[in-house]
Amino acid sequence: MKREETVDHNIKSSWHAIYRMYNQQAVQHDITTSIGFVLLNINSKEGTPATKIAPLMGLESRSLTRMLKSMEEKSFIYRQKDPNDGRSVRIFLTDLGKEKKEVSRKTVLAFNEAVQQTIPADKLEAFFEVINEINVLIDKKEIFPNQ
Repeated sequence: MKREETVDHNIKSSWHAIYRMYNQQAVQHDITTSIGFVLLNINSKEGTPATKIAPLMGLESRSLTRMLKSMEEKSFIYRQKDPNDGRSVRIFLTDLGKEKKEVSRKTVLAFNEAVQQTIPADKLEAFFEVINEINVLIDKKEIFPNQ
């Protein structure tokens, strides 16, 4: 089987193309795609518990810790103790962070609108069904017998 015929290669190459496209937009606003995705996962009004952001994005908490530190240094976010749980820290957006989040939101919406205008609804529906089935297959952990 050729590399171009494998499911993983096609998913990975598409994701890298999307990521590069988003980064080209992000760099114009002094952010990165990764920062944009973090901003999109922070509740603009109530903040978001720091421990909830990594799972929302499919990241390890160690990776997110460095990114949050960088975002704090750039004044996109600030941390505040959770008033309901003193052990927990909530991440809030600064006004600048809210501006960057809006840029990120518009970028994602523009891409999705372009895809929806280009690809017929029935094909997109089939695509989402296939991606969902692939994720279910992976989640079952039955692909590799000794996993």
